[in-house]
Amino acid sequence: MEASYLLVAIGIGIVSGAVMATAYSFIVKARWGNIEKERESAIKEAERTAASILKEAKVESKDIIYQAKLDVEKDFKERKNDLSQLERTLRRKEDSLDKKLDQFDQKESNFNRRESELGKRERTLEEKIAEQDKVIGQQTEVLERLSGHSMEQAKEELMRRVEDDSRLESSKLAKRIEDEARDGAIKKAKEIVSNTIQRYASDYIADATVSNVSLPSDELKGRIIGREGRNIRALEAATGVDLIVDDTPEMVTLSAFDPVRREIARLALEKLISDGRIHPARIEEVVEKAGKEVSSIIMEEGEKAVFDLGLSGIHPEMIKILGRLKYRTSYGQNVLEHSKEVAYLAGMMAGELGVDIKLAKRGGLLHDIGKAIDHEVEGSHYEIGGNIAKKYGEKSKVINAIMAHHGDVEVDSIEAALVAAADALSAARPGVRRESIENYLKRLETLEKLALSYEGVEKCYAIQAGREVRLIVKPETVNDEMSWNIAKELSKRIEDEMTYPGQIKITVIRESRYVEYAK
Repeated sequence: MEASYLLVAIGIGIVSGAVMATAYSFIVKARWGNIEKERESAIKEAERTAASILKEAKVESKDIIYQAKLDVEKDFKERKNDLSQLERTLRRKEDSLDKKLDQFDQKESNFNRRESELGKRERTLEEKIAEQDKVIGQQTEVLERLSGHSMEQAKEELMRRVEDDSRLESSKLAKRIEDEARDGAIKKAKEIVSNTIQRYASDYIADATVSNVSLPSDELKGRIIGREGRNIRALEAATGVDLIVDDTPEMVTLSAFDPVRREIARLALEKLISDGRIHPARIEEVVEKAGKEVSSIIMEEGEKAVFDLGLSGIHPEMIKILGRLKYRTSYGQNVLEHSKEVAYLAGMMAGELGVDIKLAKRGGLLHDIGKAIDHEVEGSHYEIGGNIAKKYGEKSKVINAIMAHHGDVEVDSIEAALVAAADALSAARPGVRRESIENYLKRLETLEKLALSYEGVEKCYAIQAGREVRLIVKPETVNDEMSWNIAKELSKRIEDEMTYPGQIKITVIRESRYVEYAK
């Protein structure tokens, strides 16, 4: 029973499978037919589209070919027109060139004709020159025979006379130009200096160079000397100053090259005298206090000088060195007061000329700073001052003003020249400096000796305390131009070989006298 059911089921499955296979086959065939129809339709559509595109392309290509043909024809016409215009231009230029060639041929013909004429004239001129040379030769022979000189000798004589005349004229011209320039410069300089002096008027009192200390009585001399001289030795050792106790009543003298030490010794001795206690221990204590007091005064004086002149930026060590000039004198003139005066004068003249006033004042105040330590360091005071300024960072123009104020170094600025002028002005004013009679006589002798060294100088006189030299020359030996040359050369020699305050005037006198008697 069960077997029969199984067989039936198997048969049913076989029949179902066959039916499904047949149905699937039918479906596949139907779909493949649709695909074939769609492919054929797509092919036909593609063919129609290609035909349409081809047709449009043929139309567009025809339009492009037609437009290109039009462009080529237009370009051809333009090029043809350009060529025609160029051809016309070339024809015009050719015609113009032909005309110019004709003109050139005509000019060449004229040039040849003129060249031929010039050749004839040149030959005629050469013949005339030859005849003139011959005549000149004959006349030269006659002149040489009559004068007794050859042509070369005559040329040399003529050149010598021309040279002498030219030299004389050049000397006159140079003298006139120099006189005009000097007159103008002197007038302007006098105006500036006079205005400066009027604006700055100060009293002049020459400082003493020896420090004296007054005593209440001569009995104190013994106490100052002390038992076996111990007090005076202690004072001299502490101050470095020589104490001179002589027969001068109620006075002792202090002697030292260093003015600061001399001032310390003076203050210390005055304090000891007023205190009354004079012994070595007390001397050392008082000298130390006096030294501090003098150092304070030095710094205050330097700061005061800088402040009064309205300057700034000066190194403190330079201010301290500047303050030491309070105790330094030169020919009896206080150097600090002299430096301040030079600064004022240089600043005023700088204002008149419109240059740097601050720079002129700075150079004037510092120009003699080397004198504060010139007894401690070797060298001249302007060299020492220049080294100090360089050490403490001063500008090159200030250094040059310091080193050039005596003319030993060439000035490189107007301010430096003003400092030199102000220094000479301050030192040369009447009564400001003392000068020994030996130096005065020596300067007069040197002036007269230099003046008498020139040929043709008959007499010489140094007058006005050596501020003017008058030379009397021989009129038959020295003419006016030579007199001017002597005055100029003598002024240069005096500047180079002598040292003097202010300026020296040189006057050359040439006089001719002719005396006849009517009888």
